[in-house]
Amino acid sequence: MNNLKIFLNGVVKENPTLVLLLGMCPTLGTTSSAINGLSMGVATTFVLIMSNFIISCIKNLVPDKVRIPCYIVVIASLVTLLQMLLQAYLPAIYATLGLYIPLIVVNCIILGRAESFAAKHGPGASIVDGLGMGIGFTWALTLLGAVREWLGTGILFRSDDFGLSGWTLQGEDYGILFFVLAPGAFLVLGYLIALFNQSIKK
Repeated sequence: MNNLKIFLNGVVKENPTLVLLLGMCPTLGTTSSAINGLSMGVATTFVLIMSNFIISCIKNLVPDKVRIPCYIVVIASLVTLLQMLLQAYLPAIYATLGLYIPLIVVNCIILGRAESFAAKHGPGASIVDGLGMGIGFTWALTLLGAVREWLGTGILFRSDDFGLSGWTLQGEDYGILFFVLAPGAFLVLGYLIALFNQSIKK
């Protein structure tokens, strides 16, 4: 399997959000805006790439009986590093994502890729797989956040923390609060899954 095929597999064919339906907790919890979805996706991509790389390097050194605990220790260490970096250099993102950053440890996308891909392939292919899955996760979360933000507020990519006024697509008076709330996440995600899976079948 060549690197381009591995990469596109995560972005489209086995998109973790829209096809495999993995990582639903951060998908539904952090996508009230496009910026939040993008931030969560980038954070998860970092952990995916690094954990895939490290696990592919140590796969032959880890006894089979303690395989999963070792993988979780690697992932937890990377998430702790990420949490400290965000807290130090990007406190606005850290405050916005909050509890969802440590929850990356138990995100089934990361452990799933470690077990099904990184443990069976070399470091190069594992990095590409992590990048593809991460970008697939990121664009899906950003799209979900953008649709919810647009329908809920009429504005795209607004962030008071970063001083971004965003693009006004319609007056805020026309925003539907339902789409920014939790039930709106389920509804929009359902439609996006249906549209995406229909389009890749053609």
